[in-house]
Amino acid sequence: MQMLPLFTFAAPQLWLQVVLFVAGVVIVLWGADRLTDGAVGLAERVGVPQIVIGLTIVSIGTSMPEFFVSLMSAINGTPDLAVGNVVGSNIFNTAFIVGVAAMICPIRILPATVKKDMPFAIVSSVVLLAMCFDSSVSRVDALLLLAMFGMFMYITLKGARANFGQGPDGCSVKKRAMAVSRSVTLLVVGLACLVLGSNVFVDNASAIAANLGMSEALIGLTIVACGTSLPELATTVVAARRGNSGIAIGNVLGSNVFNILMILGLTGLISPMDIQGITCVDLGALLLSIVVLWLFSFTKYRVERWEGALLAAGFLGYMAYLVSQAA
Repeated sequence: MQMLPLFTFAAPQLWLQVVLFVAGVVIVLWGADRLTDGAVGLAERVGVPQIVIGLTIVSIGTSMPEFFVSLMSAINGTPDLAVGNVVGSNIFNTAFIVGVAAMICPIRILPATVKKDMPFAIVSSVVLLAMCFDSSVSRVDALLLLAMFGMFMYITLKGARANFGQGPDGCSVKKRAMAVSRSVTLLVVGLACLVLGSNVFVDNASAIAANLGMSEALIGLTIVACGTSLPELATTVVAARRGNSGIAIGNVLGSNVFNILMILGLTGLISPMDIQGITCVDLGALLLSIVVLWLFSFTKYRVERWEGALLAAGFLGYMAYLVSQAA
């Protein structure tokens, strides 16, 4: 009897939240299409491999939701949320996003990515793991993270100059279909839609979950962590479906490196972080996911459908563990 007034008066608001939730998903998917078109067009026009565009412009743009969440957490004096957001998002990126993308279309990995970019992502995870041993990230730690990010960008851009004049997959460019101005416009519009859509998605998904009686802890561990990675999911899946493997894998690897080195670096400078809620299981899952992806990539420089299914299943198992601990 006490539940009837809740459903009677909350129903209109709940329906509005559902509509906005769906709208957020639509905006993100539309933005992912525009972002992918612009990124591929820019790579072809400028003569830079897709992996470089994915590691830089696309990955940084799709990491903006994580950046805003972590930055506001530091400003509001809750740095533990900043670390949890980054760790959870990176696990989601590596395991679930790559897994789903590979199940849709096997992802081809360039040898240079396996030998250079993936090891750098692994090193970044190991450095974060080492910093968490004393349950804190100091300003000195933050400066080290930022220095490593500068090194990563230098190496990536240096590689881009070495491959200048080549096509998205390392081949010479013979035709350039899209103007640079149009490519940049699509990139900007796509990124704006991803940030806007993901914010609408997270806000209304959290509100729906609260109306359905889910705890705040469970909402944070599931909806918010996965919701801030929705741009990476949409962009990577769209890129993989279109056969743009460089954009797909570059987006994930670049986002992971950006999340750890740049986001936590800036957050740590603003507010040194005392880490309380991040466990060895969380950090172990972070490191294990990227190492497994690296090992899969060595086989035939591809992530096959069955390997993608295994990655996605591993993520779902990790989420089930989190839910069982939060219950």
